[in-house]
Amino acid sequence: MKRPTSLFLLAALAGALLAGCAAGPDFQRPTPPQEDRYRAGASDSAASEAANAAAGMPALVAGEAPPRQWWKLFGSPALDAIVERALARNRTIVEASATLARAQALADAAEGGRTPQVDLTAGAGRQKYGAQFLGTLAKPPPFDYYAAGASVGYTVDVAGALTRTIEERRAHTEGEQRQLEAARLAVTGQAVAAAIRIASVRAQIATAEAVLERDRENLKLVHVAFDAGSVSRLDIVSADSQLASDATLIPPLRQELATARHALAVVVGDPAGAAPMAEPELAALTLPARLPISVPSELAARRPDILAAEAQLHAATAAVGVATANLYPHIELTASFGQQATEIGHLFDRSSGVFGLAGSLIAPLVDGGTRRAEKRAAEEAMHASAARYEQTVLVAFGQVADTLDAIGHGHEQWQAQGRARDAALDNVDLTQKSYHEGNVGVLQVLDAERLYQQARLGYVRADAQRYLDAAQLMLALGGAGPEELVAR
Repeated sequence: MKRPTSLFLLAALAGALLAGCAAGPDFQRPTPPQEDRYRAGASDSAASEAANAAAGMPALVAGEAPPRQWWKLFGSPALDAIVERALARNRTIVEASATLARAQALADAAEGGRTPQVDLTAGAGRQKYGAQFLGTLAKPPPFDYYAAGASVGYTVDVAGALTRTIEERRAHTEGEQRQLEAARLAVTGQAVAAAIRIASVRAQIATAEAVLERDRENLKLVHVAFDAGSVSRLDIVSADSQLASDATLIPPLRQELATARHALAVVVGDPAGAAPMAEPELAALTLPARLPISVPSELAARRPDILAAEAQLHAATAAVGVATANLYPHIELTASFGQQATEIGHLFDRSSGVFGLAGSLIAPLVDGGTRRAEKRAAEEAMHASAARYEQTVLVAFGQVADTLDAIGHGHEQWQAQGRARDAALDNVDLTQKSYHEGNVGVLQVLDAERLYQQARLGYVRADAQRYLDAAQLMLALGGAGPEELVAR
């Protein structure tokens, strides 16, 4: 009895020593980009942006990360409530959470392969042998049998296949964690963008309705002038045409408002027909005075989509190790022990004890090149994953650069629209004064009103776009850091 047991223990010890060598490449985290700026020919330092702050646009503060609840920078309780509701009820976040839990469970299942697998066995039956089973020996009569015991199995991780499998699944789990963070970030961005669009459209509708009110007043004045004989009926037709033309602005804006509200309902997890939430007013929003900008070298450690791509690269690297380990032998050790008897009353007698020890080594010899082809496929998948990671980083840098430019150009547009609005209002006042003095006709008044109406609506759109650009910058920078998002 000592020799088989010693051989079994020796095989287990040899397997344990070999298990320390895991096949395949070890994952090396990609080196973060060493760029010191997001835009060519532009500096994103705090000093260079001081002039922008003095001009009335948000100061771009380099080296700072966005706050955890970055949407609170807009100073709107209604907006805060919308975002919190979206984070609590959005179905995409629920799906991402369940997917993460599944990945975690699969990783735990793979981890269980490190320990011996123990199964309890029990059975009972009746056996009868045929006439030729024992040849010339006397055939035993039918008999009952009973058995109870346990079996132990253990796969020795000789080439590290199990180690790499666990590593791959843990990397997948990390990737799903990053995808959950990306989903949360995207949902907050969708909620903020939808709320700002609603505020913008509501402000545009209010502006258009004010324009219509001015058109009605103008029409009344033209009627008074017509009754006094100072204008012709053509002036009445022109004024009425202007009123009808401006009235066409309202239905598309109301449709846009309805669409934005439906989109917001989806983001916060409500049916489109649910009672609307309190909506922020555009005038009540506060444009952040300071917009933090993470330095480029830190962006790869903040944006969840980049971190997810890195985790996918890690998993692909581990998969190469699994495919490599499959080229080498693997060892399986099994042991069983228990009791067997033909009478249940003697099942647990000392003489009824049985045991078995076995070890097997399986080494691939000829498989038609299958395993090596699988290894090459895993290596190509790793190369593809590396390219995908690099592309994700490039896209992220491009998005930050776009939003930084958009903030600057949006501020210029807002200022230009403000000047156009003020100039158009002065033109309206002077034209109306000249009209009353008989120096110009009603057509000039209507042209001035049309320009003013366009300038007012343009100013509202440009004002709302500044808030959207600020929100897009927070999203492009990755919002809250990974640890902060996990803590939510």
